[in-house]
Parts: sequence; C-alpha cells; structure tokens
Amino acid sequence: MKFKGKIWKFGDNIDTDAIIPARYLNIWDPRGLAAHCMEDASPEFAKLVKPGDIIVGGENFGCGSSREHAPIAIKAAGVACVVARSFARIFYRNSFNMGLPIFESRELWEKVQEGEEIEVDADAGFIRAGAALLPIQQVPPFMQELIADGGLMNHIARKGL
Repeated sequence: MKFKGKIWKFGDNIDTDAIIPARYLNIWDPRGLAAHCMEDASPEFAKLVKPGDIIVGGENFGCGSSREHAPIAIKAAGVACVVARSFARIFYRNSFNMGLPIFESRELWEKVQEGEEIEVDADAGFIRAGAALLPIQQVPPFMQELIADGGLMNHIARKGL
C-alpha cells in the first residue's frame, strides 16, 4: 500500500463527533456522510478535501463513540489514509472493518504542516515527509487483506464465508 497526498492536520483527541457529528447519524449513504466529514473540527474540510488527501492526527484519534460512521465518512470523502500518533481502539478496528487504511507514527505530527504533501509506503514501513523518512507501525497481514478487499463485509464475501 502506497499513498501520496496533501495532508490535513488535526490535533489530539479528535473524537467521532468531530469526524461525523451525531446530528448526521440518520444518513446511511456514504456520500451523504462525506458531505459532513470533519465538520465540527474543520467546517471547510468536506468542501476542500481532494481524493487522495491524507489526514494526520495527534494522540487518540477517533475517540468517543463506537460509531462506524466515522471511518465511513472519512473514506467516502476520498481520504486515502489516516496517520496519527495513536488511535482509539474501537476507531482502529472500525477503520479496518470499513476498509480505511490507518497507520500509527509517533513522529510525523511534529514534522509536518497542513497542506504539505507526504508519501506513505506501508509496504516499506516508512513515511516520506520532505527530506525525512519516518517509520510507521506495520499493519498485520490479515488487516492488509481487509483493506485490500474494501472492508470486512467485502472480505467475507470474497472468501465465501
């Protein structure tokens, strides 16, 4: 998995309400969720994000409720992947279940500014940010399969389980 895109930078403890506010949880169409993605953290995000952009978060990204709408909204907005210093555990699992690639990097957040372009090479285990090469935590092979299949339900269907 390789991604290259412009970053949107967010701080620590971006909760699922900031990613997709509860007032939109009656929307089931992913495109409808994407129209409100990150609305309470960055009101212009959904209008300005481009396919392939990358979200960079601080500590505990995705904390809050267990709603799977959060990774669905991010993925439907066209975000290629999310890199954060750490993730809330339920968001971490929901992201793989929904086929959203996410990676942990303890160092990236301090090294980049919003709008910069970075390259995430998950196969090689690094992020290129300017002249810096930063290590990322390897994604287990099973989780890579979930992402490649577009999420858990597609994975189950592909395997005929």
